[in-house]
Amino acid sequence: MSEPEVLLEQRDGLGLITLNRPKAINALNHSMALAITDALREWAEDDAVRTVVVTGAGERGLCAGGDIVAIHADAKSGANTADSATGQFWRDEYVLNALIGRYPKPYVVIMDGIVMGGGVGLSGHGSHRVVTERSKIGMPEVGIGFVPDVGGTYLLARTPGEIGTHVALTTARMSAGDAIAAGFADYFVASEHLPALLETLRTESADIAIAKFATDAPESALAAEQDWIDVCYGADSVEEIVARLQAHDAPGARAAATEILAKSPVALKVTLRSLRAARTAPSLEAVLNEEYRVSIASLSSHDLVEGIRAQVIDKDRDPRWSPATLDAVTDAQVDAYFAELGDRELGLRTPEVA
Repeated sequence: MSEPEVLLEQRDGLGLITLNRPKAINALNHSMALAITDALREWAEDDAVRTVVVTGAGERGLCAGGDIVAIHADAKSGANTADSATGQFWRDEYVLNALIGRYPKPYVVIMDGIVMGGGVGLSGHGSHRVVTERSKIGMPEVGIGFVPDVGGTYLLARTPGEIGTHVALTTARMSAGDAIAAGFADYFVASEHLPALLETLRTESADIAIAKFATDAPESALAAEQDWIDVCYGADSVEEIVARLQAHDAPGARAAATEILAKSPVALKVTLRSLRAARTAPSLEAVLNEEYRVSIASLSSHDLVEGIRAQVIDKDRDPRWSPATLDAVTDAQVDAYFAELGDRELGLRTPEVA
């Protein structure tokens, strides 16, 4: 018998969730998302559970993201609607993201190692987000022809200045210090102290237990570069952002331009529009509703199939994007990603208006 892909345990006042696909760096699939949602809903009403704790099995990371091989299979086969397996997975995943964002009890998530894409959805909306010196956090979607989702645009749009725009368009990996500076995490705990922290959570509140082990986070390289990041990424178009980066004298700016130009042009433009919209959105739920429209549109795009092929399936790292350049992407092509889905809308509402 193989082990469950999510381990759920209730003891000592804790609801313990362990993502248990270590060979896949705990990549999230549909059944895992449903199991976590069911557990969280049950524990929210259970007085015996005072704190939820989320960890990932193995040494490599909390969660490397969604199971993109399955997504690729759906997209390539033409099963690319809201009713497809992937469409249903995303629907339930985004419902989970919203549940985490408004969870009524402390939600302690250990963001050790790799935390990407769907892993950010499981962690970034929690109340107590712990990073370590091994943490590598990012939203790499535009590198596979996709657009940040799982409430990622909500988090990215609320970073200081334009740090989130830089992270989204370049797929930059954030260190522990970066993640805290950007608002993706709250506390730094050295990885050697994680076992003791988890043990202390059995007898102390989340705030007290974390305070016993948290120390000052390492300096953030992104925060140190915010001056040129804000100047360059404050533009209204991806083309102007790239032009400003190329013209800036900071080495990091020119390197960022090169990174951006290697990504899917249409995904870049859709991502920038998503980020700007998320900045003024009234709630996480509103952002998730729009992300769902964009994700479903992406599922029928050339670039998502091609991007996953190049990065994960064939691994030739040579995607053939279409359109191939930023100036070839039309406004109509971008608009299509935001089209309403009729009776297939995600339809999340904030509790105040539910």
